[in-house]
Amino acid sequence: MSELTDLFADFWPALLVLGFTGLVIITGSRIISRGGSSTEVLRQLMIWAIVSLAVVVLVIVLPISDQTQGQILSLLGVVLTAVIALSSTTFVSNAMAGVMLHITRPFRPGDYVRVDGEFGRVARHSLINTQIQTEWRDLTTLPNLYLVNNPVTVLHRDGTIITAEVSIGYDVPYTQVQDLLYKAGEDAGLSEPFVLVQELLDHAVVYRACGFLPEMKNLLSARSNLRKKILEQLHGNGVEIVSPSFMNQRPLDPSAKVIPPQPVMHNLHSANNSEPAPEDKIFDQAEAAASVEELRQRQELAQQAVKHEKSQLKTATDSERELLQRRIERLEAEEAHLAQLLEQSRGD
Repeated sequence: MSELTDLFADFWPALLVLGFTGLVIITGSRIISRGGSSTEVLRQLMIWAIVSLAVVVLVIVLPISDQTQGQILSLLGVVLTAVIALSSTTFVSNAMAGVMLHITRPFRPGDYVRVDGEFGRVARHSLINTQIQTEWRDLTTLPNLYLVNNPVTVLHRDGTIITAEVSIGYDVPYTQVQDLLYKAGEDAGLSEPFVLVQELLDHAVVYRACGFLPEMKNLLSARSNLRKKILEQLHGNGVEIVSPSFMNQRPLDPSAKVIPPQPVMHNLHSANNSEPAPEDKIFDQAEAAASVEELRQRQELAQQAVKHEKSQLKTATDSERELLQRRIERLEAEEAHLAQLLEQSRGD
């Protein structure tokens, strides 16, 4: 029994350090996760810093000789120096890139991004890597250093321009094609559609139909729908599409047109838009991440509004104070509701 007591007396400082470290990590993680502007990067940085400091303190309080302590601390210094020296090509370099991305914030969870041929929605951003959910619903993990070293295109959250190209023969007036493509853009639900003459090829003219898409959630469906409407307008009005490589060497009657016998625009089934959007299934994780990010931003705005209203109480008159107090109660209730929704999202 005395041996156990002596052993506990020797090691209780180390146990205290371990317990205190765990308590600080848990408390800090909860505080950061509830912050409006917090991210996974901040939480991981905090854990790394606390664990590193705890290791040093643990070595100091352990019941070992001063010489052994010095050797262990020297070894830790050498390891730290080696890690920093190799940071340009190792794990630490991705962490440094993660910190840089957190500071600059070029994208947020739920954003559509394109980087070096990879396209998808951001599903998760951590200190080491970033996950994007592709249009095939797969998750692609990109190291943060890769994102820093390559241009990243982020589609604007408030809307983007979508386009579709089509080749039409020189025998069709460009004014006619322009009017039909403009109508296709309107039918596709795009705002402010416009048409560009993209190229003059040897056998055809390349047109680009463009339009503003204000709602980013169903981007893939909007692109597909624009192409459908182009087919409906062109084929429905007897205009032949000659892309990509129809030439004047085909053994066909000059009056024959390569279009469907029954144009799509005359098919009543083509007007059925009740099918669910494929993005609901493809980008499920990215959509959930975007929802959490939006809740955090709304919670932060509510917190700022509460602080502002409380600051107004100091200079408010008696008649204004009652109105301000009601606003504060309403904002605090909204903030509590958003905090509850965030907790439910994390639980899911």
